[in-house]
Amino acid sequence: MAAAESKATYEEIKKYVAEHNDGMKVSNLYIAQVKRKCGIEVGENFNLPKSEDSRQPQCPKEKEDAIVKALKAFRMI
Repeated sequence: MAAAESKATYEEIKKYVAEHNDGMKVSNLYIAQVKRKCGIEVGENFNLPKSEDSRQPQCPKEKEDAIVKALKAFRMI
């Protein structure tokens, strides 16, 4: 794991997003999606869906922007 990936925990990112975006709540799923999009390595997901065709909710644009802002604040991107 590179130094950049160990900067902030998911809880710290959630707290930052809530404090800077009027209490906006983001899920671990959304944080992981944004981290992957930014090229940050995330751990393996052991909570896999049971059926092949199940769909994951995608992170809404405003939440993605808030998470990106948090990742920049923690100097992860």
